[in-house]
Amino acid sequence: MADSHSHASGHDHGAGAGNARRLSLALLLTLGFAGVEAVGGWLAGSLALIGDAGHMLTDATALGMAALANRVARRPPTERHSFGLGRVEVLAAFVNGLVMLALVAGIAWAAVDRLLEPQPVHGAMVLVVAGLGLLVNVAAAWILRGGEGLNIRGALLHVMGDLLGSVAALASGAVILLTGWTPVDPLLSLVICALILYASVNLLRDGIHVLLEGVPQHLDLPEVGERLAAEPGVLSVHDLHIWVPDSGMTALSAHVVVEDIRDWEVLLDRLHDILRWDFGIEHATLQPEPKRKPLHPMSLEGSCPPGSKAG
Repeated sequence: MADSHSHASGHDHGAGAGNARRLSLALLLTLGFAGVEAVGGWLAGSLALIGDAGHMLTDATALGMAALANRVARRPPTERHSFGLGRVEVLAAFVNGLVMLALVAGIAWAAVDRLLEPQPVHGAMVLVVAGLGLLVNVAAAWILRGGEGLNIRGALLHVMGDLLGSVAALASGAVILLTGWTPVDPLLSLVICALILYASVNLLRDGIHVLLEGVPQHLDLPEVGERLAAEPGVLSVHDLHIWVPDSGMTALSAHVVVEDIRDWEVLLDRLHDILRWDFGIEHATLQPEPKRKPLHPMSLEGSCPPGSKAG
């Protein structure tokens, strides 16, 4: 068997450490202001501020789990965990999605109650606290913008959701201050709930897809198989599998029926180049099979033999 695995280089370790610093700094900003916003919301009687504080708290939790997962995922493989612990990042995202769903239910329940029984809201305080929150979220987004990988992208998505929540709370304070119409506060808190719900569902969907070892959304399995099978010297490709071991890696394994087994070493390099440059797959295990072995039928059922040539 010809086996090619992508190992973390010095650059990867440096990027991982940089990501950890960005996540930690964004965590301190977000968590610190979540407390300020919660107190301000309670004093002002603003459910929109309290809802946005809850959103920031879940995002701080997400950033904390992302930072911890980033540290754990960089540990080398062991005899008990031969793939390493990279999937910890996926588990962290999945747990965070469930927590966010619970938060949505709580805020939505309180918002409906406020609509039925309106409460006084201090518009000026809401305006000031929400404005500060907007600045904090812009700073956190700026910190995360230079990071690399899905973990950072997910964290940045949370912060952008926080930023929109702060805009909603800011609008609530402005409307109450100018018009005195307090129902805008629970209504905008429901808008924040919709933002959290959308992010949560996407997070859970992506987490489940990875945990079930699904083919990454940006890749088409038959297309990959047909591209490999089209390479001169390859007769067919079968038992092709593509999955995501963790949030920062795409893996592939396949059996390749070749015209001449003696050309395998040269052909293997070409196939890896195709996978790397055409599909972004760095971690591949390819098993050569000589021509004398029977070709498998072209089918996507069972072991997924998606690539072959007409003989």
